[in-house]
Amino acid sequence: MSEERNLIPIILTGIGTIIGTVGVLWYYGYLHFAKPEDALLLSEFTMLKTVPGEDYKISLQPAPQVAQCVDGVLVLFDTEQKGLTGVLINAQKKAVRCMGQETPQKLEQ
Repeated sequence: MSEERNLIPIILTGIGTIIGTVGVLWYYGYLHFAKPEDALLLSEFTMLKTVPGEDYKISLQPAPQVAQCVDGVLVLFDTEQKGLTGVLINAQKKAVRCMGQETPQKLEQ
């Protein structure tokens, strides 16, 4: 009964399972490896404080990003880089909330 087990097949099976799981998650889009060019820096955005009676100037040309309220959180979609989306956060990594729009609901027919 003091038979020694060969642990190499068990270790290789574990490593293969992890690699296979990561590969399947990546293939189906549940895992994304971000590249530096995919990121939009928060420093690229500035909030203009509106004061009643005070004028401010902005460009007439719209930004390539579009914002939408999803589940009460402001989500930015980039129209130039397909598939680039992100949640707008502040310096403390807290998501910027949005009001006035209902959560998108599934249409029933």
